Amino acid sequence: MKTALLPGSFDPITNGHVDIIKQAANLFDRVAVLIMTNSTKHYLFSVDERMEFVQDAVGTIANVRILKKPDELTINAAQELNATVIVRGVRNSTDFLYEQQIAAMNKMLAPNIETILLFTKPQESFVASSIIKEVARFGGDVTAFLPNKAAKALKEKMKNIDEL
Repeated sequence: MKTALLPGSFDPITNGHVDIIKQAANLFDRVAVLIMTNSTKHYLFSVDERMEFVQDAVGTIANVRILKKPDELTINAAQELNATVIVRGVRNSTDFLYEQQIAAMNKMLAPNIETILLFTKPQESFVASSIIKEVARFGGDVTAFLPNKAAKALKEKMKNIDEL
């Protein structure tokens, strides 16, 4: 059985993320969606909140399990889970160049683990969690880009930020 690891920060999970997870679930026997932390990012939601949003969005997909390993190197998590593939989503050429660098580093660290890039749907190609948060921060409606639970939580979080 082929296990794929699909890491991400998911702050919050977008419909583009959901699309990539569904694509991976159709390609692999098992998909471990891993909630992680990128030390260069500042997070709006806690690891537990992000896990809850991912669970709500894709938790019913039979061959997908959701895990959190916020303080672990992706390649180490892949080895622990016996994943033979790391799946990453790509929206555009900027994502591709970034993912190419990460894939090269991962290949140096673990030559037996491959990286597969999956492309988002065209209508999701401009959607990024950082852009979604910025639009929401200034009152824009982002419900078309997020699963319901994440959209509601983001709206509430922004309301609370505005009240400070």
